[in-house]
Amino acid sequence: MKYIIVGIGNFGGYLAKRLTNLGHEVIGIDSNESKIESIKDSITHSIVMDATDQAAVKNLPLKDTDIVIIAIGEDVGSSIMSTAIFKQLKSKRIIARAINDLHETVIQAIGVDEIIHPEEETADRLAKRLEMKGVLDSLEISDEYNIVEVKVPKRYVDMTVAKADIRKEYYLNILTIIRIEQKKNLLGINTPHKNVIGVVTPDYKFAPEDILLLFGKIKNIQDFLNLGD
Repeated sequence: MKYIIVGIGNFGGYLAKRLTNLGHEVIGIDSNESKIESIKDSITHSIVMDATDQAAVKNLPLKDTDIVIIAIGEDVGSSIMSTAIFKQLKSKRIIARAINDLHETVIQAIGVDEIIHPEEETADRLAKRLEMKGVLDSLEISDEYNIVEVKVPKRYVDMTVAKADIRKEYYLNILTIIRIEQKKNLLGINTPHKNVIGVVTPDYKFAPEDILLLFGKIKNIQDFLNLGD
């Protein structure tokens, strides 16, 4: 996987190094030369750049980049501007850091693919989640076991829990199922919110937009994720 991380502060810098250590190609960008200097030997590429300068951003290998992460942590204006530029330049997937509620509403309106809250999600946790393709969120229980959120594979849509028998086939337990519902934000724009349905019964029938909360061994979770659609 190839990443561009904009904003090499504590969160962005650690995330860039962690993803590099996991074997990914990472381009770290910051307008602060000292921050780039401090990380240049720890990641794949590092560039001193103003990410609010569209002409400069155009020169980045956006077509070859899988995910752009806007990790700017203090300057709301720069975060919004750079997010809008990467969106306008048709980046494949944009994950943006929310600094406060209003900032989150604005970047939702821009149309980012995902919003993160570093106060709630550590860089280490995000790196592991990005490592497991298809995982929407994860919680490490031990070196061997994880709890993950994953969108239900298409092969299980309209199938009951009993018939799918994920526990028998993959040794994974479905803790619950999450439905995504649309609610209006402060700007009156529909945004997704999670609705937990509670205890899952054997006769529950999977819907196309269901998110499964699974518990099990990391190896078995990976096997399940490799199902594809």
